[in-house]
Amino acid sequence: MLYLGPQKAKKTEDNAISTNWQQYYLQQAAQLKQPLLQQFYAKGMLAGHTPISQVPLVAIDFETTGFNPTDNGIVSIGLVPFNLQYIASSKARQWLLKPRFQLSDASVTVHRITHSEISNAPDLNSILPELLALLAGKVAVVHYRQIERPFFNAAITARLGEGMLFPLIDTLELEARLHRAKPLNWWDKVRRRQHVSIRLDASRNRYNLPPYQPHHAVTDAIASAELLQAQIAHRFSPDTPVSELWC
Repeated sequence: MLYLGPQKAKKTEDNAISTNWQQYYLQQAAQLKQPLLQQFYAKGMLAGHTPISQVPLVAIDFETTGFNPTDNGIVSIGLVPFNLQYIASSKARQWLLKPRFQLSDASVTVHRITHSEISNAPDLNSILPELLALLAGKVAVVHYRQIERPFFNAAITARLGEGMLFPLIDTLELEARLHRAKPLNWWDKVRRRQHVSIRLDASRNRYNLPPYQPHHAVTDAIASAELLQAQIAHRFSPDTPVSELWC
């Protein structure tokens, strides 16, 4: 994922459906005109009271040309299905894509995907049927949702004329609940203390998960899947309703 820290990221918070995703899917299936999106939403979404242990999950990660989905694009997508017991790494997928916008020097430095590598890469359109089929009916897991959902919505809207939203479990947000619950007090600021990092590598380290090379889409997707498994094991329960985790 392309994440240099909140101080450098342009605000891209999406307008998520925070109430009833099951009802939202029914409405979208009936209202949308694009066949691919109709098929996606027709698969439905499970009810919010479903225990997380019974939820089909898929971890996803995007590498992008920048932070703003309005004028930046998706360079790479990594995906891996999993549940609380295992990660189906043999079914992991990664796509290298030609974005609608030019690579920036900063993005190349971060994800190391160069102009020559994407010169013959396909457009997102060509993989959409396969990608949407892999996402349909599942709850996506990401680390820092201000990338994947708004970028995907913008990319879909640009190509199909209609956008899409879907529920996410954001492992960064779950860490923020614990480590950003209270602001630093006056004495902390005097002592120049800072909040602990909730970036992917730092969060994984707190759960004694092994370090991975960052900014590779499939690797980051697997890293996010492992992090969620650890978060559920240490701080939640297999019986936790998915509505307490998704957004």
